[in-house]
Amino acid sequence: MFQQPDLFASVDPVRQPPSDDLNLPALIERIADVSRRPRYAFMVLNLIAKAAGRNSGSAGPYVLVDGERIPLRDWLCDSLVPIAQRDARRLAIVDEVRSGLEAQKALPDDPQEAARVVQEEVKVRIRRSGRCNVSRAVSDLVRAGLVRRHYQGFRVDHHNRGAQREAVYTITDAAARALRA
Repeated sequence: MFQQPDLFASVDPVRQPPSDDLNLPALIERIADVSRRPRYAFMVLNLIAKAAGRNSGSAGPYVLVDGERIPLRDWLCDSLVPIAQRDARRLAIVDEVRSGLEAQKALPDDPQEAARVVQEEVKVRIRRSGRCNVSRAVSDLVRAGLVRRHYQGFRVDHHNRGAQREAVYTITDAAARALRA
């Protein structure tokens, strides 16, 4: 007997929960299905898994680095900076920062100190844009069913719902097993 297919049934394979038999190639394929930047999203997923460790599967809201608590998204940004060391956009930011500080006469006379000031400002700018990039990648990972996201911290009445709260990312068991395999 012929059955009419349900025209309103969801056929989007990305929305389905991750299966328990997810392997690394399937994980990469799932990321590629939802992300415009799958390599970047995969690197973010791998870093989240490293920060989460094997015990809880959750990373954040802070990561301890050299005794200092750093917000998870900032740590992810800082961890991904070496990838962009030779990127033309990063080199342009360095030139822009240096020329801006020179125009303001805010650079010290000592060349080493001037280089440190420039690097600090570049780090601030890269971290600002990097937080957005990390958030987009995590949104892709959430859509792929590989990460769950929530926020933790002090909530205040503010137009920005995330005021004074930091992200916590929890990697799914299937994704963690695929990364370990």
